[in-house]
Amino acid sequence: MGKNAIDFQNVIGKEAIIKHLTTAVIQNNVSHAYIFQGEDGSGKLFVAKIFAKALECETIQKALKNGEALSNINPCGICASCKKAESGNHPDIHILSHEKASIGVDDIRIQINQDIQIKPYEGKYKIYIIPDAERMTEQAGNALLKTIEEPPGYAILLLLTDNIYRMLPTIQSRCVQIPFKPVAQKLVKQYLMEQHHIPDYLAEISARFSQGNIGRAVRYAINEEFLEVKEHILHVLRYIDEMSVQEIIAAVKKMAAHKGEINDYIDLMLLWYRDVLMLKVTNNPNLLIYSQEIKWLREQSKTRSYENIETIIEAMETAKMRIRANVNFDTTVELMVLKIKDSKQ
Repeated sequence: MGKNAIDFQNVIGKEAIIKHLTTAVIQNNVSHAYIFQGEDGSGKLFVAKIFAKALECETIQKALKNGEALSNINPCGICASCKKAESGNHPDIHILSHEKASIGVDDIRIQINQDIQIKPYEGKYKIYIIPDAERMTEQAGNALLKTIEEPPGYAILLLLTDNIYRMLPTIQSRCVQIPFKPVAQKLVKQYLMEQHHIPDYLAEISARFSQGNIGRAVRYAINEEFLEVKEHILHVLRYIDEMSVQEIIAAVKKMAAHKGEINDYIDLMLLWYRDVLMLKVTNNPNLLIYSQEIKWLREQSKTRSYENIETIIEAMETAKMRIRANVNFDTTVELMVLKIKDSKQ
């Protein structure tokens, strides 16, 4: 299998999740609804696609039907079902799409509730993957709830979310919850070097910044524009106390051309101030992510109060939340910067 194959062997640091899902298949105890909970880049969609592929795999289903003892479940990648799943053309595997920022009731009714009444075309199951499930409106959630409560025997729903608490409690309670936790830093580094051929020093830095998030680590390591923006952000963070509000806003707005990665960029800024806080609390440079920036971090740890740092971190978390809610980008950035500047006064 290649590095991009939809295969459990290419899932890093999620052994407990893989064991849970594969055991459910082997024991014929697959739930009708799962919630995969984890931040963007944690591998939720990748694992959901592999799980769907394994459930429909003709080789696996034949072995189970014949009562063969299976120690693990991994899609064969050879049968017609696997090839269709790999190409995204399997008639019984559906990934919900939506044009608006939220998932509306019509999206649920048309793409799931109506379609789910039709029996599988080819496989044993009909599988529905719902990315960004926390974006369902209350109406949409209630519409899906009816299907979750009384699903056809062949139906499996995989709800993916980075914030389970924004979903209806009634949906949460009726699904098996699978948390996607951060991957160990050494495994992230190893993955970058072996699968993406990233040099040792860059793999080390990317693994540190990623905070256990494989998707984010890959973006850090292979995106040259991202690395350029990172250097631009570091310049701002070093001299932010000497810069005017207008200068900072102008500098941060350069990120506007990369709005798709804005949360990553704010995360880079968050990590800086968490390093400042860490240095202030422990005075241990070995605990820093931006260890090469020790001069600037030490200076800011001496001049900023605990309250000041906490205010800045809170402002950045709020900015991320507003951006996810599609609040105006420029306004969000300006409010964040003003909060950073005002917090020191």
